[in-house]
Amino acid sequence: MSEALVATQVPEVSSSGASAARQFWRRLRTQRAALVAAAVVALLVLVALAAPLLTALEGQDPTTYHPSLVDSARGGVPTGSFGGIGADHWLGVEPQTGRDLFARLVYGARVSLGVALAATVIQVVVGVVMGIASALGRGWVDQLLSRITDIFVAMPLMIMSLALLAIVPAGFPRPVLVTLVIGFIAWGNIAKIVRAQTLTLQGLDYVSAARLSGWGTWRIARRELLPGLAAPVITYAAILIPVNISIEAALSFLGVGVKPPTPSWGQMLTAADVWYQAAPQYLLLPAGSLFVTVLALTVLGDGVRVALDPRAASRLSVGTGSRREARADKEETA
Repeated sequence: MSEALVATQVPEVSSSGASAARQFWRRLRTQRAALVAAAVVALLVLVALAAPLLTALEGQDPTTYHPSLVDSARGGVPTGSFGGIGADHWLGVEPQTGRDLFARLVYGARVSLGVALAATVIQVVVGVVMGIASALGRGWVDQLLSRITDIFVAMPLMIMSLALLAIVPAGFPRPVLVTLVIGFIAWGNIAKIVRAQTLTLQGLDYVSAARLSGWGTWRIARRELLPGLAAPVITYAAILIPVNISIEAALSFLGVGVKPPTPSWGQMLTAADVWYQAAPQYLLLPAGSLFVTVLALTVLGDGVRVALDPRAASRLSVGTGSRREARADKEETA
């Protein structure tokens, strides 16, 4: 009888999943701030992916030096007005080297966004596996995995990253190394969230029915627990992305992250600290890009959190008025 109960639940789960997706989209549409943030993030991703095409249209690349475009007598300040902005160099050139700023900015977006997204994927995968294994293991397995998780939660990320990045040979690709360091150190918090949620889900009726039907532990985890973990995991992942962007920028700013000639926003900020008066756009462009990216991802993450959990009140007042929320609730019940 329990097998029949589980069998009859399968189509309902599929239908419930489709309905949950529609409800999520309805709630998200009521938050104009989140929609604007999503558009900004999509534009940034598109710019990062299209970096080779955009630089080809400009006719430049991020690594070629143009010594004729800087004034060596003044210490390498770009010649021309506004830092060398012109038809050939849309945002001007880099002081001392004359490298094209637009090309370095869009290629830097690839590095910053790519590192943050890849590190977040690693954190989510490791955190979900460790959290589920800890919750399902019980006994000494739970104790061991929980203590390992506690160690990684307490580990100072920046200090450990600085130490690891400093001892790795220079020939190792730095973007890959930064991704691995961030991903495999900062997964502890998501593991704790997944463990707590898994323990809660195990007490629900449909999980008990699957267990009584003879399903194995990992089949239950894959078919019953993972769908229930989707909302908290997606919410936390949306928060992790801007955090990881900031970490990558900080490591590059400190000189242990992405190394030249590979462009990175944090690396550009490192070199710009002595040029902000002579060539202010050299500082403002990467700093502004970082600010807009982190802000947009943070607002989008908050919107996803509220859309996945309608009982949670948004921390933002823009785009989450009571009328729009009431209208969305009426559409859901209709």
